[in-house]
Amino acid sequence: QVQLVESGGGLVQAGGSLRLSCAASGRTFSGYGMGWFRQAPGKEREFVASISAYGGRTDYADSVKGRFTISRDNGKNLVFLQMNSLKPEDTAVYYCAATPLWSTSSDQHEYGYWGQGTPVTVSS
Repeated sequence: QVQLVESGGGLVQAGGSLRLSCAASGRTFSGYGMGWFRQAPGKEREFVASISAYGGRTDYADSVKGRFTISRDNGKNLVFLQMNSLKPEDTAVYYCAATPLWSTSSDQHEYGYWGQGTPVTVSS
């Protein structure tokens, strides 16, 4: 079992920045690829970013490339999502997820563990 708890969401103006954190507990954190997904009101959950188990590879949705950065600290069991140049369309609940795959994955069905989500609201 892996337990995930997100934090860092909130209200920010367009053009601003937020840093989301995800704290993991349970099984060996470094054995899991990690991902961030989001779900906007009335929309399906979508992939945002993922990072491989040891952080050597990252992958991003086209909509966030160049603005968001995913990183991880395996010593502290943390994964981060730095979000810059935020846009109103980034408004969503952001979820952290863990997959036993060591590489990156944009397929949410590969992820067996999910946090409760943290809301992000970007005002125009």
